[in-house]
Amino acid sequence: MKTTILINCSDQTGIINAVTGYIHKNQGNVVYLDQHVDKEANVFFMRLESDFENEGFDIDEFNKGFQKELADKYRMSWSIHQAVPKPKMALFVSKYNHCLYDLLSRFHSGELDVEIPFIISNHNDLQPIAEQFDIPFHHIPVSKETKGSAENAQLILLKEKEIDFIVLARYMQIVSPKIIDNYPNKIINIHHSFLPAFAGAKPYHAAFKRGVKIIGATSHYVTEELDAGPIIEQDVTAVSHSHSIKDFIAKGRDLEKIVLARAVNLHVRRKTMVYNNKTVIFS
Repeated sequence: MKTTILINCSDQTGIINAVTGYIHKNQGNVVYLDQHVDKEANVFFMRLESDFENEGFDIDEFNKGFQKELADKYRMSWSIHQAVPKPKMALFVSKYNHCLYDLLSRFHSGELDVEIPFIISNHNDLQPIAEQFDIPFHHIPVSKETKGSAENAQLILLKEKEIDFIVLARYMQIVSPKIIDNYPNKIINIHHSFLPAFAGAKPYHAAFKRGVKIIGATSHYVTEELDAGPIIEQDVTAVSHSHSIKDFIAKGRDLEKIVLARAVNLHVRRKTMVYNNKTVIFS
């Protein structure tokens, strides 16, 4: 059995030795370990992958012992994740197709190790793409008057299919606390800008007017504060006076799909840890 353990707690001596020793005592083999200390906050972070070849290995007993012998002693916040089953990812989309096509192509090629039970959209425009990849498509219109009932319908689907996390692949609706509270640090968004900069409906037009030399994209976890959640991944590309607004948009969309795919992959591989509205990203 393959497992990934994520830990954070106040920095203290002996944590790594204690954790690896406990795994060894349970006939496990550590195959990867990465750690980071935030010296300003005095917080220790660790990500550890292990293999347990013993046929009699009991994950529940392991967890109970870990909590009693280590977590209580060091006052850890921790979680353990098994390699199977694959996490279930729901995709929310509107009318833009570039991020959806990219994620589905990566999924189809085996690059994204997830299940995709369905796609939700507030428009019908992208249904043919869902059909092309043989993924169920649910059209749930959203208006000011129907937003509450629409999100109730979304939650029913999410719970019914036991969704682990949500990806907003250019979903052009603000997600309310009704959804966010059910999926804390489990909703990934892509923002068409290098945050924090050029907020608003036409970021590329604003960037063009300012004569910027780079444009970017930012993927982050969704919180109640709009576009201010913990940042997972960012990237930029160079532009110049010779580029038009159309060029900016084309370059930006290329960045959006790349940055979103990286962020999703980091989340799926349990390489992100959120602390104080920031992320620790393990290599």
